[in-house]
Amino acid sequence: MSDQGATGTVIQRFRARRHPADHGKELRLSPMWTFVAWLATLAFFAPVAWMALTSFHQEADAATNPPSLLAPLTLDQYSLLLGRDVTPFLINSATASIVSTLLVLLLAVPTAYALSIKPVEKWTDVMFFFLSTKFLPAIAALLPVYLIVKDIGMLDNVWTLVVLYTAMNLPIAVWLMRSFLAEVPREILEAGEVDGARLPTVLLRVVAPVAMPGIAATSLICFIFSWNEFMFAVNLTATRASTAPVFLVGFITNEGLFLARLCAAAMLVSLPVLIAGFAAQDKLVRGLSLGAVK
Repeated sequence: MSDQGATGTVIQRFRARRHPADHGKELRLSPMWTFVAWLATLAFFAPVAWMALTSFHQEADAATNPPSLLAPLTLDQYSLLLGRDVTPFLINSATASIVSTLLVLLLAVPTAYALSIKPVEKWTDVMFFFLSTKFLPAIAALLPVYLIVKDIGMLDNVWTLVVLYTAMNLPIAVWLMRSFLAEVPREILEAGEVDGARLPTVLLRVVAPVAMPGIAATSLICFIFSWNEFMFAVNLTATRASTAPVFLVGFITNEGLFLARLCAAAMLVSLPVLIAGFAAQDKLVRGLSLGAVK
């Protein structure tokens, strides 16, 4: 049997064991819990639905108190929005979020492998060090970061955001990936070692296929955190590297009404994250539930 064939057989057995639902066993919930789940879903979705509805109203109708649900719908807010050239902001956000997420995965997966499957000495101290980097509020590091970025001439540069987002998300990714990779059975690794696979081959062809739901969940979480980051983006960028959250601030004014336009802009900025979450929802649910059931 070839190297890939032996390793693939072990992976298939592991997946069949981890997902017994594939063999006809289904988890059935009582009608009461189904109703509670739908109720919770609607409660969380209500603000998004309200934002979407408000984006199709005129400013005068959106500012009424109490709000008018039966106000006439219009696309005027989206027409005004598209006239403000949102494309550069979306490109900057996509560049910073995607590149930083790829860098996080490139660093987090080998690190988590070393801390879970092949644990290094005093790995708990290493995990605590990663966690301790999140103890400091981000606003406390803003001034030192600003001065350093200014001195090296990297203000208003999208690659500055890439470095910052990578550093911000790396501890979270390591913690998540460590828990995911800890669920990888040793039999798969032993099969790869018997086949003579080296570490890069083990990571790409053995560990990655099994931990793909966890990798997808970690990627989406890091992408969302990077896409929604506002504080560093608004303070370290000006015109060339401003991101989508900074674009939203431009709709808040001291004079006049802006609620409907702000909701329309928020809907447009939220679409990439919603599309990414919808596309990866299957792997996201499986990834977040790894280790929940033994």
